[in-house]
Amino acid sequence: MSESVKLIGLDFGTTTSIAVVALARLCRTAVGRMELGFQEEVFRSEMVFTPLLPDGRLDLARVESLLNGWLQAGHVHTDELFGGGALLTGLTAQKENAAGLVSLIRRRLGDALIATADDPCLESWLAFMGNCAGLARQHPGLAILNLDIGGGTTNIALGISGQVTRTGCLFLGARHVELVPGSYRIVRLSAHARALFDQVQISKGLGDELTSTEVDVIMSFYLTLLEAVCTGNREPFQNSIASLLEQARFQMPAEVGDIAVTFSGGVGELIYRYLQGQPWPATTHFGDLGIDLAQRIVQAPIWAESLRRIRPESGGRATVYGLLRHATEVSGSSLFLGNADILPLADLPILGNLRGDSPDFQVHDVLRLVRQSSCGGGIQLQLGTHDASVVRDVGQRIARFLQEDAFPARHPLVFLMEENLGKVLGQYVTRWGALPLRVLVIDEIPRRDAQYVRIGLPRNQVVPVSYYGFLPHGDRS
Repeated sequence: MSESVKLIGLDFGTTTSIAVVALARLCRTAVGRMELGFQEEVFRSEMVFTPLLPDGRLDLARVESLLNGWLQAGHVHTDELFGGGALLTGLTAQKENAAGLVSLIRRRLGDALIATADDPCLESWLAFMGNCAGLARQHPGLAILNLDIGGGTTNIALGISGQVTRTGCLFLGARHVELVPGSYRIVRLSAHARALFDQVQISKGLGDELTSTEVDVIMSFYLTLLEAVCTGNREPFQNSIASLLEQARFQMPAEVGDIAVTFSGGVGELIYRYLQGQPWPATTHFGDLGIDLAQRIVQAPIWAESLRRIRPESGGRATVYGLLRHATEVSGSSLFLGNADILPLADLPILGNLRGDSPDFQVHDVLRLVRQSSCGGGIQLQLGTHDASVVRDVGQRIARFLQEDAFPARHPLVFLMEENLGKVLGQYVTRWGALPLRVLVIDEIPRRDAQYVRIGLPRNQVVPVSYYGFLPHGDRS
């Protein structure tokens, strides 16, 4: 049993935007598990500058025109989309009308796909998966630190054997200082760039030209922070401006050992093109400091060994491929769906984590949080066993608290669990249908350190699941 579906990835970045559409097959494996198999890319748009109005806000009319053209060129119909999504990244996510673009995308693509802005740790996770998933398979056990450097941010992710363990983000990117292409004449400065200029005593503004010495000062500041991230040195971040640039703090674990560093984003793409023998573009060709930053990274001794021996397949552009290939999980086919009209679910908050041996007070507290939420909620459940007595005990305890608290019948209550026990747990939770609740138990889904989940409509007895609102350090309790 298999079905052909489409995936879409949309990345609206600080500097550029891109769309990619791919075919995938939803098919059953030899062990009965439904999986999403990537088949082929069927459409990739040209890289375009993210449309902006003269006042710096997003030009939503031009973006909608781009989106219409991309969907038409990719022969995309919303009812055939199974996974992927759209991200507003870097400084685009900080725009005054970013929420308007998110609403536009959701209106066109539907509620089952991610469409979000200002989610830096999700960006970091996706960039790692898009850039380093293949490397992780080739080098099991090797710690890989991916720096996704775009126009507005550097998204940081550390992973081992394909599992991301730490994430973070800096407001460090190529386009905080916008320039006239071919020169160092300033066109626009971000708030972060203005603060940095004040700190390092660069008295330049719009229309002024940066000297080579001033460019060196900016690059040295950026490289000091990037090197500090890679070595786990927190001292440079004691600087008031450096701390201002930390959108999500990255904490290098003390025991990590040897690390290989990879790069992605627009700056990463420049780095790997140069290493493949292509010449550097002309001075400030893209109207920012991206080329200068890429050149300094290539020249820095700290990354020489990694750049020599490790080469990611994506060659730099990683976030959109992370969206395509890794943003959507496929549930197990033994999910419990107590009420079919519960789906799709958008922006469902994940309100707690439970284990098979969680004490009664903790189970009760988490269920109360879901009850008090205006839109219901999700609970990540890790039983740690397939033992029937454990499943029965957990399910019966949950059912007892739901009945005692008169849990609202129309309130969505979603359990996300790793074990292949969705139907069984759901029956215990609803007392074999005696409790008329909107309960959904999704099984064979990995635990993520995220705040929200989106769940699409069923296909072939499975549902697509996407997490977002990722936490920086894997520290959700």
